[in-house]
Amino acid sequence: MDQLQQEVDPSEVGLDPAALDRLDRFFARRVNDGLLPGYLVSVSRHGRVAHLTSYGLRDREAGLPVTTDTVWRLYSMTKPVASVAALMLHEEGLLGLDDPVSRHLPAFADLRVYESGAGDDLRTRPADGPLLVRHLLTHTAGLTIGAYRTHPVDALYRAAGVDIQAPDGADLAEACEVYARLPLQFEPGTQWNYSVATNVVGRLIEVVTGRPLDAFLAERIFAPLGMTDTGFWVSGERADRLAVLYEEDAQDKDGGIVPVPGPPVHERPRLLSCGGGLVGTAGDYHRFMEFLRRRGELDGVRLLSPDTVDTMATNHLPADLHAFGSKPIHGQPGNAGLGFGLGVSVVVDADRTPSPESEGSYGWSGAGGTTFWVDPRNDLTVQFMTQVRPAGMLSFHELKTFVHEALGG
Repeated sequence: MDQLQQEVDPSEVGLDPAALDRLDRFFARRVNDGLLPGYLVSVSRHGRVAHLTSYGLRDREAGLPVTTDTVWRLYSMTKPVASVAALMLHEEGLLGLDDPVSRHLPAFADLRVYESGAGDDLRTRPADGPLLVRHLLTHTAGLTIGAYRTHPVDALYRAAGVDIQAPDGADLAEACEVYARLPLQFEPGTQWNYSVATNVVGRLIEVVTGRPLDAFLAERIFAPLGMTDTGFWVSGERADRLAVLYEEDAQDKDGGIVPVPGPPVHERPRLLSCGGGLVGTAGDYHRFMEFLRRRGELDGVRLLSPDTVDTMATNHLPADLHAFGSKPIHGQPGNAGLGFGLGVSVVVDADRTPSPESEGSYGWSGAGGTTFWVDPRNDLTVQFMTQVRPAGMLSFHELKTFVHEALGG
C-alpha cells in the first residue's frame, strides 16, 4: 500500500493553514522539551489528506526519526476495529446485538452481581437478566479492570490476575472463563464502566466464526481495506519500524520520559487482545478512518452497510459518560457531553465537552498516546500517534482546539 502523504493544500478544503501550523509548533515544543519522543498527526477532509506532520524520534536512544511508516502500539484503538468485526457478523446473522453472551459462551450463563461489602464480606446476588452482546460493545456489561482500584470488585479482578487484560499466560478463551467467574459491578445495561468487555467480543468472534481472531481480522478487515501493516505482532523489517514505548520518569522532577518494554509484540501473543493488542501504521489507520467516514466502504470494498456504521456511531447510552460516574479515560479530562456507541465515544452535546468538538463526531484513544476521530458534520478525519504513558501526560484538548480553529471555529 502506498505511504500516507499529503494530497491537498489545507486551504483548498477549507482548513486554515495558520491554525495547523500552531498545532505543529505546540507539539514540537513538547518534543523539544523532552515530554514526547516524537509524533505524527494527519488531518483529512473530503477524503484527502490536507495536513500531515511527523516530528521527533520513534527511538530516541537509536536516533531513529518518526516516519509515515512507523509502526505504533494502538492499544485501545483496537476496540473500534474489533467492534467493526462484530458488526460484520451481526449483518451476516451470526451474532445478534441482543443475543445473550451465554448463547455462545456458556460460562456467562449464571452471572452474579455485586450487592455490598468488600473483601471477605463482599456479597453478591444473581443477575436479574442476561449479559447481552450490545452490553459488551457499549461497556455497560458490568465488567471492570483490576487496575482501577475504585470498587470492591476491582480487587477480585486483581486477585484473579486481571490487572489490565488477563492472567499471565491466558489466551482469550481462558481469560473469558476467568471474567465469567467474577461478579459484575452492576446489573448489565444500567451503568457504564470501561472494562475488559472487548476481549469478550474477540472471543465471541472466534467462537461464531470458528477462526482464530488474528486470522479473521486479517482476512476480513485488514486485507480488504489494504491495512498491510496492522496485526497483533511485528516481525522482519516491520519490527525495525516499531516505535519505542516511553513513560513518565518518576525520578525526573522536570517530567522527562524513559523507555519501557511495553506489551510483547515481537511474536504472536497468546492473548489476542481486542482490548488493546493491535500494532499498525498511521497509513493503515487512515484507511480505517476513511472506511468509517465513507460509512462502511473504501475503494469499492464494502464491509458494512451505511445504516450499521450509523448505528455504531450513535449514542446508545441514556445519559453521558460523566453521569455514569466514569473515570477519565486514557488521561483525558472528563466525559461531559459524550455518549457511547458500539465501540466508539460519540459527541452528543458539543456545548458541554471539555474540548471544542462537533456534535456527532466519534472515535477513541489508546493508552500509548494515540487518538482518532471522525467528524461527519465537517467531513473530517484526524489521527495523532505517539508512544508515551500515561496518556494523561498528553492532553488532546490542544489538538482538538487547533483542529477546531482550522475549521474556522
